Amino acid sequence: MPELRSILRMFAYVMAEVSSKKYLLVIGGPTAVGKTAIAVRLAQHFETVVLSADSRQFYREMNIGTAKPTPEERQGVQHYFIDTLNIEQTYSVGDFERDALAVLADIFQQKDIAILVGGSGLYLQAVYVGLDAFPPISAETRAYVQRGEAAGGLVWLQQQVAERDPQYFAVSDQRNPARLRRALEVCLESGRPFSSFRRQKSAPRPFRPLLALLQLPRPALYARIEQRVEAMLAAGLEAEARALWPYRHRPALRTVGYEEWFDYFEGKISRQQAIEKIKQHTRNYAKRQETWFRKYGNWTPFHPDDWNALAQWAEQQLEQ
Repeated sequence: MPELRSILRMFAYVMAEVSSKKYLLVIGGPTAVGKTAIAVRLAQHFETVVLSADSRQFYREMNIGTAKPTPEERQGVQHYFIDTLNIEQTYSVGDFERDALAVLADIFQQKDIAILVGGSGLYLQAVYVGLDAFPPISAETRAYVQRGEAAGGLVWLQQQVAERDPQYFAVSDQRNPARLRRALEVCLESGRPFSSFRRQKSAPRPFRPLLALLQLPRPALYARIEQRVEAMLAAGLEAEARALWPYRHRPALRTVGYEEWFDYFEGKISRQQAIEKIKQHTRNYAKRQETWFRKYGNWTPFHPDDWNALAQWAEQQLEQ
């Protein structure tokens, strides 16, 4: 037994040494803040690769509405988790955690640093910390939520989650029924708020995460959102949404930039209302993202145009 304990201590020491020399540089921030350009530049600077944690960019058919980086914008940098799925495939955050860690294990065989970028805190956190251990959901609870959603739709889910867990509701993607449905199921099954299950202590990871948050003053961010939506419209967002109309019930398409067009196609709103709602809902989503990043994670803030400060900080972290 003493020999075994000695071996285990040595193994833990070696793993700690290996982990301390591998770094995951995580670039977070609200939509339209400029994460893609920064991630590409960092990957070029450190001669490494980028992993996208944008759950909508996984899908090949969703290009314009997800602000997916074009081949030109990627500038020769290898990107993972872009165009990896078709719209009919279901892919959970747990699937992403598993696959991203497998990809990182391969990357870290050759490189000491990798870049993870995205605006969804949950998908970022799944990789650099790990998912929370939620209780199993019974068939009865799942059926109850399904009946409620069928009768009351998204509004019912929003009301239920806001009532049972206002803390989570304030930072969640309130137009994402899958997220709300999951939170409500956990609340009902456990009798506790969904937010109470959020992990307080990081799970072991074979790398050190470095968290950089891109920030802009609210007026500047909203101006960028306005410009992005206009660029999407010019690039053919309406036509892309119309091509995806047959798949409108897929979870991936229950998102800003597509749902508004679907309402227009169904005659619920006018075309101009659809455009204004896309801009409004994108601003709302950005605000929730900012709230999430303030609440979770030890992020170091940077202006997206201050490349020198970000690069210097990253270099210092690697030296330490």
